Amino acid sequence: MEYTAAVLTISDKGSQGLREDKSGPAMAAMLEAAGYQVVYTAILPDDYEAIRAALLLCCDEKRVCLAATTGGTGFSKRDITPEATASVIERFTPGIPEAMRAESLRHTPHGMLSRETAGIRGDTLILNLPGSVKAVTECLGAVLPALRHGIDILRGNAAECGEHHHHKEGHHHG
Repeated sequence: MEYTAAVLTISDKGSQGLREDKSGPAMAAMLEAAGYQVVYTAILPDDYEAIRAALLLCCDEKRVCLAATTGGTGFSKRDITPEATASVIERFTPGIPEAMRAESLRHTPHGMLSRETAGIRGDTLILNLPGSVKAVTECLGAVLPALRHGIDILRGNAAECGEHHHHKEGHHHG
C-alpha cells in the first residue's frame, strides 16, 4: 500500500510570502523519510474556512492517508487550526495529541499550552502539529512510529490485528 500524505502550513505571514515556511518542509522531510509520499502541500492563512476547505480537499477528494497541519495551535486570537480541524473530523483520536503534548512537556512547561487535535475523516487521519521546526520535529517524532499502524487499521490493511481484536472482545463478553 502507498502511504500518501498532505502537509498544510497554517500561517498568515507565510501565506502572504512574508515569512519562509520552514515547518512544512521539515514535516514533509520527516514523513518522506518514514516512507510517506507527500502528494500535496499548501500554505494557508489563519482562516477558518480556508483551513476547513483544504482539509476537506485532502480527505474527501485526494483521500490521503495522513493530512498533517503545522501552525495555528497556540493561544493567539488568530490560532484557530484545532477548531477548523474539529469541524471536519468524524471521530477524534485524543491519544495522538496527548502523546505529542507529553513529549513537548519533557522539553518545556509551555507544552501544555499546545492545542493540537487529531482525528479521522473517512479514510484519512488528520493531525495538527505546532508551528515551529523544533516542535514539529519533537511532536511528529513522538507519534510517527504508531501512525502507520493506525492508518493500516483505518484502511483495512491490518486484518490479522483486527481479527485478533474481535477475538479478544468476544472473549471478554463470554
